[in-house]
Amino acid sequence: MLKTLYIRDYAIIDELTIEFSSGLNVITGETGTGKSILIDALGLLLGERASSEDVRKGSRRSVVEGFFSISSNDHVHTLLKKHGYEDGDELIIRREVSPKSGSRAFLNDSPTQVSLLKEIGDRLIDLHGQHDHQTLLRSETHIHLLDNAGGLQEMVNDYRSGYENILSIAGEIKSLLKREAGLRQKLEFYEFQLQEIHGVDPKPDEDEDLLRELKIRENSEQLYELVTGLHSLLYEESDSVRDKLLRAQSMLDQLTEIDSDFSERLDECLSAIVVIEEIAKSLQRYSVNVEFAPEELEEIRERLYVLNGLRKKFGGTLQAVLEYRETITTEIALAKNYDSTIEEKRRELRDLQESVGKLSLRLSQKRSEIARKIEAAVVETLRELGIEHGKFSVQIDHNEVSSGSDTAVCSGDHWYAATRHGIDIVEFFISTNLGEDPKPLARTASGGEISRVMLALKTILAKNDRLPLLVFDEIDTGISGRIATKVGTAMRNLADYHQIIAITHLPQIAAMSRNHYVVEKLLIKGRTVTQVRKLEPEEHTREVAKLVSGEDVTESSMLAARELIES
Repeated sequence: MLKTLYIRDYAIIDELTIEFSSGLNVITGETGTGKSILIDALGLLLGERASSEDVRKGSRRSVVEGFFSISSNDHVHTLLKKHGYEDGDELIIRREVSPKSGSRAFLNDSPTQVSLLKEIGDRLIDLHGQHDHQTLLRSETHIHLLDNAGGLQEMVNDYRSGYENILSIAGEIKSLLKREAGLRQKLEFYEFQLQEIHGVDPKPDEDEDLLRELKIRENSEQLYELVTGLHSLLYEESDSVRDKLLRAQSMLDQLTEIDSDFSERLDECLSAIVVIEEIAKSLQRYSVNVEFAPEELEEIRERLYVLNGLRKKFGGTLQAVLEYRETITTEIALAKNYDSTIEEKRRELRDLQESVGKLSLRLSQKRSEIARKIEAAVVETLRELGIEHGKFSVQIDHNEVSSGSDTAVCSGDHWYAATRHGIDIVEFFISTNLGEDPKPLARTASGGEISRVMLALKTILAKNDRLPLLVFDEIDTGISGRIATKVGTAMRNLADYHQIIAITHLPQIAAMSRNHYVVEKLLIKGRTVTQVRKLEPEEHTREVAKLVSGEDVTESSMLAARELIES
């Protein structure tokens, strides 16, 4: 949901802040006041192209900023995390346009690419009007809308999981085929290398263990002198540390008899004596095991020399040598069993293609059933919106392919081209005039008629469509009277599921708004400035009355406005 739109120094807008809420938000104003500028500014937040000509004359830069609530928009959360942006319940999108330095984009105050704005914008706003940012006009989105309407997401996910496995296995086969010649050529070389490594038979961390052992043996004499000397100091000498602690114990015994507060110190002294005795015992054991064996020292040095040779040849570390041994062992096994490995992978692929093919046909059948229901509902809604002779159809096609395709799926003897979404090619077709055959939705007329088509589709798909904000720019073109009331009712009902921002000239639509904003053009200090005001209830009634009768608001137009609002 769009909570706040802030615009500064953009076109004829000096500075304004608009606070939006959920439900139906209507914007009205005289022609030329700048309503379309608001839509253009909103388009910048969706990644639309910026122009330096839009920077207000005399200003250094234009700023457009939107504050969105995204608490329940999982798609946007995923995109933000994927690209490393701060994620939370709110999202701030900002565009800055400068005559000299061009355009800059920001997400949560961090710089971003306009391409990412487009990607996020596709999951935030559906903008209908004189813009290209219209989700329903892109045929690639129709399959997702159909699935959402039918609640098929779980079935789609099951299919997609299977299809991803097909791609994975097909990729493995392709990689194996590509590597075949190279593997066979390298087989003898790999076997020679493996024999060399096996001849040394290195163990994990062996070099580090040997280096520690080498250091100890090279300093065995110094170790022996230090250990025996320390043992004597702590335990053997006539005035050793242990003897001194025993005298200290005797004194503490006497002090404790006089003052019991010394009992804790006495316990500590006894503990110290135990510690010293344990250290002395461990030193004595260590001194017995100190070895003076020059021949073993030479063996360690020779082993380290051999291991170092392997490290230099195969990766720089002993761990790298061990990993390389595993790699070439696998490669040798693959080269020797190449044909059987490929055949096994092909059987695995064929089994997957058959099981996923069955699932894709069940999914296709479900889509066909849902499509028939949507077709009837959309035609009925179009009729209510004033398109009396509208026809709407959901075309679902498949492409059959040869059985040699690794990324196709099959059922029986039939093979179908497949994607992550299934075997179906879904496109919406529509006709709005009597006697015309339905054509692809993307090729229908623009303007108010297409907006009503969008409204009809959104009304049917509303409960399952997760896009939070719909913007309708002058949806009322070419309609009036009873049809205008129908359009207003449809928009109001749609606002139960989406936030809607609508620019309109019709009192029937404005009367149904939850929040009403008026765009005004003022002359301030010799410059034209556009302002936007949120109307209080009485102002809302007067503005609806203006739409009924024009600038001269009469008692009868006020009465008509009140009746529209109350009804």
